[in-house]
Amino acid sequence: MSEPQQQPPGTLQEMEHKPDHGEDSYQGHGRLSGKRAVITGGDSGIGRATAIAFAREGADVVIGYLNEHEDAQETGKLVEDAGRRAVLVPGDLSGREQCEALIDTAVRELGGIDVLVNNAAYQMTHESVEEIPDEEWQHTFDLNITAMFRLVKAALPHLGEGASIINTASVNSDMPRPTLLPYATTKGAIANFTAGLAQLLGDRGIRVNSVAPGPIWTPLIPSTMPPEHVKEFGKNTPLGRPGQPKEVAPVFVLLASDEASYISGAMVPVTGGKPIL
Repeated sequence: MSEPQQQPPGTLQEMEHKPDHGEDSYQGHGRLSGKRAVITGGDSGIGRATAIAFAREGADVVIGYLNEHEDAQETGKLVEDAGRRAVLVPGDLSGREQCEALIDTAVRELGGIDVLVNNAAYQMTHESVEEIPDEEWQHTFDLNITAMFRLVKAALPHLGEGASIINTASVNSDMPRPTLLPYATTKGAIANFTAGLAQLLGDRGIRVNSVAPGPIWTPLIPSTMPPEHVKEFGKNTPLGRPGQPKEVAPVFVLLASDEASYISGAMVPVTGGKPIL
Protein backbone atom coordinates (compact mmCIF):
# COMPACT_ATOMS: atom_id res chain seq x y z
CA MET A 1 0.00 0.00 0.00
CA SER A 2 1.09 3.59 -0.46
CA GLU A 3 1.53 5.64 2.69
CA PRO A 4 2.87 9.17 3.32
CA GLN A 5 6.47 9.10 4.52
CA GLN A 6 7.05 10.27 8.09
CA GLN A 7 9.97 11.34 10.23
CA PRO A 8 10.92 8.95 13.05
CA PRO A 9 9.48 7.89 15.41
CA GLY A 10 6.25 8.31 13.42
CA THR A 11 2.74 8.96 14.72
CA LEU A 12 -0.68 7.49 14.18
CA GLN A 13 -2.01 10.99 13.57
CA GLU A 14 -0.09 11.21 10.28
CA MET A 15 -0.96 7.74 8.96
CA GLU A 16 -3.38 7.51 6.06
CA HIS A 17 -4.03 3.78 6.57
CA LYS A 18 -4.61 3.48 10.31
CA PRO A 19 -3.58 0.27 12.05
CA ASP A 20 -6.21 -1.77 13.87
CA HIS A 21 -5.35 -1.99 17.57
CA GLY A 22 -8.54 -3.79 18.53
CA GLU A 23 -10.30 -0.59 19.53
CA ASP A 24 -13.63 -1.90 18.26
CA SER A 25 -13.08 -5.64 18.52
CA TYR A 26 -11.11 -6.78 21.57
CA GLN A 27 -13.31 -8.39 24.22
CA GLY A 28 -11.86 -8.95 27.66
CA HIS A 29 -12.64 -11.86 29.98
CA GLY A 30 -10.99 -10.81 33.25
CA ARG A 31 -7.78 -12.72 32.58
CA LEU A 32 -5.60 -9.96 34.09
CA SER A 33 -7.92 -8.75 36.84
CA GLY A 34 -6.07 -6.68 39.42
CA LYS A 35 -2.71 -6.82 37.68
CA ARG A 36 -0.47 -3.78 37.27
CA ALA A 37 1.43 -3.52 34.00
CA VAL A 38 4.19 -1.35 32.52
CA ILE A 39 4.28 -1.18 28.72
CA THR A 40 7.07 0.67 26.92
CA GLY A 41 6.34 2.02 23.46
CA GLY A 42 2.70 1.97 24.51
CA ASP A 43 1.54 5.00 22.55
CA SER A 44 0.88 3.18 19.27
CA GLY A 45 1.30 -0.06 17.33
CA ILE A 46 1.80 -3.27 19.27
CA GLY A 47 2.16 -1.31 22.51
CA ARG A 48 -1.22 0.39 22.11
CA ALA A 49 -2.95 -2.85 21.16
CA THR A 50 -1.43 -4.53 24.21
CA ALA A 51 -2.50 -1.67 26.49
CA ILE A 52 -6.08 -1.89 25.20
CA ALA A 53 -6.15 -5.66 25.65
CA PHE A 54 -4.60 -5.54 29.12
CA ALA A 55 -7.08 -2.90 30.28
CA ARG A 56 -10.06 -4.81 28.95
CA GLU A 57 -8.74 -7.89 30.73
CA GLY A 58 -8.68 -5.96 34.02
CA ALA A 59 -5.16 -4.50 34.35
CA ASP A 60 -4.08 -0.97 35.22
CA VAL A 61 -1.42 0.26 32.81
CA VAL A 62 1.62 2.55 32.89
CA ILE A 63 2.48 3.64 29.35
CA GLY A 64 6.05 4.64 28.58
CA TYR A 65 6.62 6.52 25.33
CA LEU A 66 9.08 8.96 23.74
CA ASN A 67 7.26 12.16 22.76
CA GLU A 68 4.19 11.13 20.74
CA HIS A 69 1.85 12.90 23.18
CA GLU A 70 -1.36 12.83 21.12
CA ASP A 71 -1.02 9.13 20.41
CA ALA A 72 -0.23 8.37 24.05
CA GLN A 73 -3.18 10.41 25.31
CA GLU A 74 -5.52 8.53 22.99
CA THR A 75 -4.12 5.21 24.26
CA GLY A 76 -4.63 6.41 27.82
CA LYS A 77 -8.24 7.31 27.05
CA LEU A 78 -8.87 3.85 25.62
CA VAL A 79 -7.47 2.29 28.81
CA GLU A 80 -9.65 4.52 30.97
CA ASP A 81 -12.70 3.80 28.82
CA ALA A 82 -12.18 0.17 29.85
CA GLY A 83 -12.50 1.27 33.47
CA ARG A 84 -8.82 0.93 34.30
CA ARG A 85 -6.13 3.37 35.36
CA ALA A 86 -3.73 4.80 32.77
CA VAL A 87 -0.48 6.57 33.72
CA LEU A 88 1.46 8.23 30.89
CA VAL A 89 5.23 8.63 31.25
CA PRO A 90 7.11 10.36 28.39
CA GLY A 91 10.87 10.14 28.02
CA ASP A 92 13.80 8.59 26.19
CA LEU A 93 14.50 5.10 27.56
CA SER A 94 17.93 4.95 25.93
CA GLY A 95 19.27 6.49 29.16
CA ARG A 96 19.38 4.76 32.55
CA GLU A 97 17.73 7.63 34.43
CA GLN A 98 14.53 7.45 32.40
CA CYS A 99 14.32 3.67 32.79
CA GLU A 100 14.52 4.04 36.54
CA ALA A 101 12.06 6.96 36.53
CA LEU A 102 9.50 4.89 34.61
CA ILE A 103 9.65 2.05 37.13
CA ASP A 104 9.60 4.47 40.07
CA THR A 105 6.49 6.12 38.66
CA ALA A 106 4.75 2.78 38.18
CA VAL A 107 5.45 1.72 41.76
CA ARG A 108 4.37 5.07 43.14
CA GLU A 109 1.18 5.35 41.08
CA LEU A 110 0.03 1.72 41.04
CA GLY A 111 1.62 0.40 44.22
CA GLY A 112 3.67 -2.26 42.46
CA ILE A 113 4.27 -4.11 39.19
CA ASP A 114 3.02 -7.52 38.09
CA VAL A 115 3.80 -7.38 34.36
CA LEU A 116 6.65 -5.64 32.54
CA VAL A 117 6.34 -5.41 28.76
CA ASN A 118 9.60 -4.26 27.13
CA ASN A 119 8.32 -3.19 23.71
CA ALA A 120 9.92 0.15 22.77
CA ALA A 121 12.31 -0.07 19.82
CA TYR A 122 14.16 1.93 17.18
CA GLN A 123 14.97 0.92 13.62
CA MET A 124 16.20 2.53 10.42
CA THR A 125 16.77 1.14 6.93
CA HIS A 126 20.25 1.21 5.38
CA GLU A 127 21.46 -0.31 2.13
CA SER A 128 25.12 -0.59 3.21
CA VAL A 129 27.18 -0.92 6.37
CA GLU A 130 29.08 2.26 5.51
CA GLU A 131 26.01 4.46 5.76
CA ILE A 132 25.14 3.36 9.32
CA PRO A 133 26.37 6.10 11.69
CA ASP A 134 28.16 4.95 14.84
CA GLU A 135 25.76 7.07 16.88
CA GLU A 136 22.73 5.34 15.38
CA TRP A 137 24.18 1.89 16.03
CA GLN A 138 24.79 2.82 19.67
CA HIS A 139 21.34 4.40 20.10
CA THR A 140 19.66 1.31 18.64
CA PHE A 141 21.41 -0.90 21.19
CA ASP A 142 20.78 1.54 24.05
CA LEU A 143 17.03 1.58 23.40
CA ASN A 144 16.31 -1.87 22.04
CA ILE A 145 18.29 -4.08 24.42
CA THR A 146 20.18 -2.12 27.09
CA ALA A 147 16.95 -0.43 28.20
CA MET A 148 15.41 -3.87 28.74
CA PHE A 149 18.26 -4.81 31.08
CA ARG A 150 17.92 -1.53 32.98
CA LEU A 151 14.13 -1.77 33.26
CA VAL A 152 14.31 -5.35 34.49
CA LYS A 153 16.99 -4.46 37.03
CA ALA A 154 14.94 -1.53 38.32
CA ALA A 155 11.70 -3.55 38.42
CA LEU A 156 13.02 -6.72 40.09
CA PRO A 157 12.71 -5.47 43.69
CA HIS A 158 9.00 -4.92 42.98
CA LEU A 159 8.25 -8.17 41.12
CA GLY A 160 6.90 -11.02 43.20
CA GLU A 161 6.25 -14.68 42.52
CA GLY A 162 3.93 -15.05 39.53
CA ALA A 163 5.15 -11.85 37.86
CA SER A 164 5.73 -11.82 34.11
CA ILE A 165 8.33 -10.09 31.94
CA ILE A 166 7.57 -10.01 28.21
CA ASN A 167 10.10 -8.73 25.68
CA THR A 168 9.29 -7.84 22.08
CA ALA A 169 11.73 -9.66 19.82
CA SER A 170 11.15 -10.07 16.07
CA VAL A 171 11.22 -12.50 13.18
CA ASN A 172 14.52 -10.67 12.53
CA SER A 173 16.03 -12.50 15.50
CA ASP A 174 15.87 -15.66 13.39
CA MET A 175 15.83 -14.28 9.82
CA PRO A 176 17.77 -10.98 9.95
CA ARG A 177 16.89 -8.53 7.21
CA PRO A 178 20.23 -7.07 6.06
CA THR A 179 18.86 -3.56 5.50
CA LEU A 180 17.82 -3.49 9.17
CA LEU A 181 21.23 -4.58 10.45
CA PRO A 182 21.39 -2.67 13.79
CA TYR A 183 17.74 -3.45 14.63
CA ALA A 184 17.99 -7.11 13.61
CA THR A 185 21.16 -7.55 15.66
CA THR A 186 19.46 -6.21 18.79
CA LYS A 187 16.51 -8.54 18.22
CA GLY A 188 18.87 -11.51 18.24
CA ALA A 189 20.26 -10.18 21.51
CA ILE A 190 16.74 -9.91 22.94
CA ALA A 191 16.05 -13.56 22.17
CA ASN A 192 19.17 -14.60 24.10
CA PHE A 193 18.54 -12.10 26.90
CA THR A 194 15.06 -13.54 27.37
CA ALA A 195 16.21 -17.16 27.39
CA GLY A 196 19.00 -16.47 29.88
CA LEU A 197 16.91 -14.24 32.14
CA ALA A 198 14.17 -16.86 32.35
CA GLN A 199 16.71 -19.27 33.79
CA LEU A 200 18.08 -16.71 36.25
CA LEU A 201 14.65 -15.74 37.59
CA GLY A 202 12.93 -19.12 37.59
CA ASP A 203 13.67 -19.79 41.27
CA ARG A 204 11.94 -16.52 42.14
CA GLY A 205 8.77 -17.62 40.33
CA ILE A 206 9.13 -14.83 37.74
CA ARG A 207 8.44 -15.86 34.15
CA VAL A 208 10.27 -14.31 31.18
CA ASN A 209 9.18 -14.74 27.56
CA SER A 210 9.41 -12.93 24.25
CA VAL A 211 7.05 -12.33 21.35
CA ALA A 212 8.50 -12.36 17.84
CA PRO A 213 6.28 -10.36 15.47
CA GLY A 214 6.70 -10.49 11.72
CA PRO A 215 5.69 -7.51 9.55
CA ILE A 216 3.13 -5.60 11.64
CA TRP A 217 1.58 -2.38 10.34
CA THR A 218 2.55 0.45 12.74
CA PRO A 219 3.86 4.05 12.50
CA LEU A 220 7.38 2.62 12.68
CA ILE A 221 7.04 1.37 9.10
CA PRO A 222 6.37 4.58 7.12
CA SER A 223 8.81 6.49 9.35
CA THR A 224 11.78 4.13 8.96
CA MET A 225 11.42 2.48 5.56
CA PRO A 226 11.55 3.95 2.04
CA PRO A 227 8.24 4.15 0.12
CA GLU A 228 9.10 1.22 -2.15
CA HIS A 229 9.57 -1.04 0.89
CA VAL A 230 6.39 0.24 2.53
CA LYS A 231 4.40 -0.53 -0.62
CA GLU A 232 5.47 -4.20 -0.51
CA PHE A 233 5.44 -4.53 3.27
CA GLY A 234 4.21 -7.91 4.44
CA LYS A 235 3.45 -9.29 0.98
CA ASN A 236 6.28 -11.83 1.22
CA THR A 237 4.65 -13.72 4.11
CA PRO A 238 2.72 -16.95 3.49
CA LEU A 239 -0.46 -15.11 4.46
CA GLY A 240 0.41 -12.45 1.89
CA ARG A 241 -0.21 -9.36 4.00
CA PRO A 242 1.10 -7.41 6.98
CA GLY A 243 -0.37 -8.16 10.38
CA GLN A 244 -2.34 -5.70 12.48
CA PRO A 245 -1.34 -4.84 16.06
CA LYS A 246 -4.57 -6.41 17.35
CA GLU A 247 -3.31 -9.75 15.99
CA VAL A 248 -0.25 -9.64 18.27
CA ALA A 249 -1.79 -8.37 21.52
CA PRO A 250 -3.54 -11.65 22.49
CA VAL A 251 -0.14 -13.36 22.80
CA PHE A 252 0.96 -10.72 25.31
CA VAL A 253 -2.27 -11.29 27.23
CA LEU A 254 -1.62 -15.04 27.43
CA LEU A 255 1.98 -14.59 28.58
CA ALA A 256 0.95 -12.00 31.17
CA SER A 257 -1.85 -14.16 32.55
CA ASP A 258 -1.74 -16.90 35.16
CA GLU A 259 -2.84 -19.31 32.42
CA ALA A 260 0.78 -19.23 31.23
CA SER A 261 2.13 -20.25 34.64
CA TYR A 262 4.43 -22.91 33.14
CA ILE A 263 5.54 -20.93 30.09
CA SER A 264 8.94 -19.30 30.57
CA GLY A 265 11.95 -18.89 28.31
CA ALA A 266 9.73 -19.14 25.22
CA MET A 267 9.69 -17.05 22.06
CA VAL A 268 6.24 -16.96 20.48
CA PRO A 269 6.19 -16.11 16.76
CA VAL A 270 3.41 -13.99 15.25
CA THR A 271 4.74 -13.88 11.73
CA GLY A 272 2.00 -14.54 9.20
CA GLY A 273 3.52 -17.94 8.48
CA LYS A 274 7.21 -17.04 8.29
CA PRO A 275 8.91 -19.88 10.18
CA ILE A 276 11.01 -19.45 13.29
CA LEU A 277 12.64 -22.80 14.03
